[in-house]
Amino acid sequence: MDCAPASEAAYLPASVRTAVKLLVVGHFAVGKTTFVGALSEIRPLRTEEVMTRAGAFVDDVTGARGKATTTVALDFGRVTLNDTLVLYLFGAPGQRRFTRLWRDLTRGALGALVLADTRRLDRSFEVMGLLEELELPYAVALNEFDDTPGYGLDEVREALDLLPSTPLLRCDARDRVSATGTLIALVTHLLARTGEPEEA
Repeated sequence: MDCAPASEAAYLPASVRTAVKLLVVGHFAVGKTTFVGALSEIRPLRTEEVMTRAGAFVDDVTGARGKATTTVALDFGRVTLNDTLVLYLFGAPGQRRFTRLWRDLTRGALGALVLADTRRLDRSFEVMGLLEELELPYAVALNEFDDTPGYGLDEVREALDLLPSTPLLRCDARDRVSATGTLIALVTHLLARTGEPEEA
């Protein structure tokens, strides 16, 4: 496990009045840990463990060349949007065996970002289905890997059967600017749903 040492940056300014919990979800090996790490202003908490040969029977690494670790509990990061608003990011493990933990993480969350991979779109249905079952609003971001097929957003929206109101974006989970734009789109969508004034 990886966590931050105590430092000045670890403390929030006294002006912060609102804390928002957001989930970063998606299927196994879609880039959730990378996304949280790219955005977090503090050293993120990671619960990654080395994958074993025994795990090969339950964790399909097809399309995830070189993946050697997996999240076994959660990723946690923090983003201060302005003097009064802070976001707490919770990355959930993508394997089905963690569904109970996943449900626990949704408690108190304002919404979720679903990371998707166009090479394995079918694996996103279970994730989105669980969010809909829990009535948690979400946006979808296509994490663009180096060998990602060049599908148009309209094609992907139709393939995922997304509502017109559900934001669908492209992002590079490794890139802080790209990840920030994705997060802002999610927060804007969630605030519009709640009817609250936008603070981002």
